[in-house]
Amino acid sequence: MSGLRRAPRPSHGPAAIASSPWIVVFAGVVVMVVLLFVALGAYRGRSPAPDDGPPPAGLPLPPVPASPYELSPTPLPENSALLPGLSPRASGSPPSTPVMSRPPAVSPTGTASARPSTRAPQRPPAVSGRYRVVQSFDGGFIGEVLIVNSSDVDRGWTVRFDFTGGRLVTIWVEGVPQGTVRQVDGGFSYVSGVDVPGGGSVALRFHLERASTTPRGCTVDGVRCSGF
Repeated sequence: MSGLRRAPRPSHGPAAIASSPWIVVFAGVVVMVVLLFVALGAYRGRSPAPDDGPPPAGLPLPPVPASPYELSPTPLPENSALLPGLSPRASGSPPSTPVMSRPPAVSPTGTASARPSTRAPQRPPAVSGRYRVVQSFDGGFIGEVLIVNSSDVDRGWTVRFDFTGGRLVTIWVEGVPQGTVRQVDGGFSYVSGVDVPGGGSVALRFHLERASTTPRGCTVDGVRCSGF
């Protein structure tokens, strides 16, 4: 029996695993199945709250700040009719807008100054007169009132004189029909015989004796003459 040899025993080490790879695959599958069941059990153990449900107890909610643009509804009287398409809030009267008044103008010295007047400036009279002495001599003088029409239309006119003392010798307008002379309260007036043309002028002359060359009064249509 010495010539018989024993068959070698199979090795249970890494050589056996390498020769049987399905053992490794089977072990991996088993591990993955076990991990999957563990994960499913952990997920089912959690109970998440729904999105629209109440928050979990024990967690205080932060206060909600009030909106500065929120308006409280305006109460309406009973039996009040509403316009179609308008809400009760819109049917009320709109709020009044405050009127801002301008402060008075202040001068550089610090005192309030009056505002300039907005009234239109007064227009010069349409007919005016300018007085002058044409010639003076012993016992009297010859004076003149030049009547000027600043308007665009022909106008009649009336001149009134008032001298201290003296005597009216004559009065005339050269080259035109003469007007009417009247005594008025110690003086005299002359009403034109013809109109003075628009934009033109006419000279009224007179001869006075024993009178001052400066009249106390001279007007054309109630407006004081210039030149004295």
